[in-house]
Amino acid sequence: MNYFYLTKNIAIVSIRLEDVMPFARYVEPGRVALVANGSLKGKLVSIVDVIDQTRVLVDGPGSGVARQKIRLNQLHLTKFRLSYPFTAPTRVVRKAWTDAKLNEKWDASQWAQKLANKQKRAQMTDYDRFKLTSARVKRNRARTAVFKSLKTKAARSGAFGKRNVPKSAERKPRTKKAPAKPAKNSFYKTQTTIIKICRVIL
Repeated sequence: MNYFYLTKNIAIVSIRLEDVMPFARYVEPGRVALVANGSLKGKLVSIVDVIDQTRVLVDGPGSGVARQKIRLNQLHLTKFRLSYPFTAPTRVVRKAWTDAKLNEKWDASQWAQKLANKQKRAQMTDYDRFKLTSARVKRNRARTAVFKSLKTKAARSGAFGKRNVPKSAERKPRTKKAPAKPAKNSFYKTQTTIIKICRVIL
């Protein structure tokens, strides 16, 4: 959709509405929305008509929702939009719904997958959560081991790190250090020195 405006130089410039408006999801006929609360929570509907600023007429032949009016604060607008005329009957909406394969597109969307995962987590028991935690621990350990091995190989080849890590076969065997002699008491040292001096004098 384009519109025109006059600049200071009285020149007519054409700009696309999509480039000016920051939003791409409008309350319009054909817009698909997700019911956020109420008895129809989690179901898809399509806006057929706008009643006023707070209510719209929706229809959901593909999700089992009969034509009815609903408040806008109960809807979450999606990126999907069906193509049918204004105030179209249910049979036209059903045909547009089927032709667009809306149910398949919605199931493949990231939004629907997040809702499905959230529902699964809500239905989990304590034992299921314990098994999930154990599986995550095993996965993290295996992933860390693989990462360390790849990091070591990259360091040996010079592709990672500042120095090459020598192979374990090329490393020199460690030699045991001789145990350090215990330090003598300072009083004992002083006494020994005095005895030596006395012997020299006498």
